[in-house]
Amino acid sequence: MLLAFSTWPEIEDQLKRSKAVVIPIGSNEQHGPTGLLGTDWLCPEIIAHHAHSQVAGGAELLVGPTFNVGMAQHHLGFPGSISLRPSTMIAALRDWTVSLASYGFERIYFLNGHGGNVATIEAAFSEIYSEASWQGRPRGYALKLRNWWELRGVGPLCTQLFPSGHGSHATPSEIAVTQFAYPDAIKSANYAPRIAPTGPIREAADFRARYPDGRMGSDPGQASPEKGEQIVRLAASALATEVAEFAAESFVA
Repeated sequence: MLLAFSTWPEIEDQLKRSKAVVIPIGSNEQHGPTGLLGTDWLCPEIIAHHAHSQVAGGAELLVGPTFNVGMAQHHLGFPGSISLRPSTMIAALRDWTVSLASYGFERIYFLNGHGGNVATIEAAFSEIYSEASWQGRPRGYALKLRNWWELRGVGPLCTQLFPSGHGSHATPSEIAVTQFAYPDAIKSANYAPRIAPTGPIREAADFRARYPDGRMGSDPGQASPEKGEQIVRLAASALATEVAEFAAESFVA
């Protein structure tokens, strides 16, 4: 079930069945010469939308709108990249979460597609929980962060599909996921070197100088729609199972 394509009465009815919601979250940033700028928000959205019709724990998987701009300041040396400041992102996540919790959602699951978001999302969780604590009463909700590549079985599958040259940015696995979902948007390039260099992540000018074409340790030329389909199907199944487990957790009285 997709929140954006539902009406408010439908969401009110959904809350009677399940109080869990999945929010795909990512970033709009460069992904090398062939990776789509939306890769980091498209991947979790593709996986969540693929899973949304699966029944898990007796309730449909409800997927909210995608939070599609994240903390990506280090990519601002490449045209098309967009970034939020960490403080801006924390404030936005707080407002999204409190809005959903006010209707009775108790399990808010963020499926993340950008490693650079992790510290900021976790800081946002701390702010949100602190606000609830200082109010002197439990708000009655729990938050969960999961990177899509850490869903059960996905990491081993990616290692099997891409035993070398996977890297950490503009990876063949994430490129493959977007190729599966959007075959008309597949790009090609001659990579030189085939496997990109790797190293630290700092500010935008340093990143552009270290990684001239935007890749980090990766060879996205290994990606294919067929490999992307394998990843999406496994990740979607794992997501449905994990959200059902999260939704079934009980609060301590």
